[in-house]
Amino acid sequence: MLRVGLTGGIGSGKSTVARLLAENGAVVIDADKLAREVLEPGSEGLAEVVEAFGEDVLNADGTLDRAALAAKAFATEEARRTLNGITHPRIGALTGQRMAEAPEDAIVVHDIPLLVERDMAAVYHLVVVVYADSRTRLERLVGSRGMDRSDAEKRIAAQATDEQRRAVADVWLDNSGEVPDVTALWDRLVRFEKNVRTRSYASGSPLVVPYDEQWPAQARRLARRISLAAGGRHVEHIGSTSVPGLAAKDVLDLQLAVEDMETADDLREALAQAGFPYVGPYVDTPRGEGDWSKRVHAGADPGRRVNLHLRVEGAANWRWAVDFRDWLRHDAQAREEYANVKLELSRRFADDADGFAYGEAKEPWMAAAVERVQAYRDGQES
Repeated sequence: MLRVGLTGGIGSGKSTVARLLAENGAVVIDADKLAREVLEPGSEGLAEVVEAFGEDVLNADGTLDRAALAAKAFATEEARRTLNGITHPRIGALTGQRMAEAPEDAIVVHDIPLLVERDMAAVYHLVVVVYADSRTRLERLVGSRGMDRSDAEKRIAAQATDEQRRAVADVWLDNSGEVPDVTALWDRLVRFEKNVRTRSYASGSPLVVPYDEQWPAQARRLARRISLAAGGRHVEHIGSTSVPGLAAKDVLDLQLAVEDMETADDLREALAQAGFPYVGPYVDTPRGEGDWSKRVHAGADPGRRVNLHLRVEGAANWRWAVDFRDWLRHDAQAREEYANVKLELSRRFADDADGFAYGEAKEPWMAAAVERVQAYRDGQES
């Protein structure tokens, strides 16, 4: 099963995107519908809402007057927290039940407005954010939904900012004008789901490309998912994509610190379920004495290639990965040298499917860098 978080500000049109994905075959779980379900007449949730906000949030027939509740719940931050405290646990339980009922090979799209506010991005394999500028959203709420302008402005202001949503977005769909085309997204989701289910990883040998300013944010999102799957263990961005300004292959390298290799093996299934299937045991090229063994996982998402290295915290290869990165960040000359080597070798081995020839050809420069990295480390420790 592939878990996709779909979110966006009120009036952004995420329900339209959810409908398009459902037409392609996604199983959509609509958080707003579940929110209505947990407040149906006779429910414990509705009884608690009435107790907290008063009888005047009910219609004459005993159903919830949603406009009356919204006017009270969004009037203050305290009132909003009270409502969320009543509804969110119930919605969460119902969501878990619906996900458990989905087929094993399902692409489950969780349409959830408060994904960012509830800090839930890491629980999904992928997060899709539907965007529309605030003016467009306000016009939709007032014009199409008939919402009071003041109420609409309060609802928009109470939600996450565009910057907060962008920070969690693996996919950003602009719905300010024409309805976005989800064809490419759906193809990515189909391949991603198959890879997760079959414990396969996205492959290919990308060329070295100029530094991408999006790499750090992408790495942070993935690190949070990996850390959650690994019980909160530390994950950090390493490798060429972690060095600002450095040309690199468009593959993110992440390092997960473990207590020992037995722990790494114990995490194998949890990481696979999170979208990072096991590749195999490896031994890094030794750059000195110590333990250079590791376990390697890779990302299943065909739209974002990832190499995940599980190394014992404090071991020689764990230390080297950090020191090499920090040295390149610090030394502009070394950074330029390394970029030139990578670009030349990338052109020479453009047809190298597995990247081994490229890696072997890079080894003389790496071996010569050992003393320079050690000198940098000694300087940092002195």
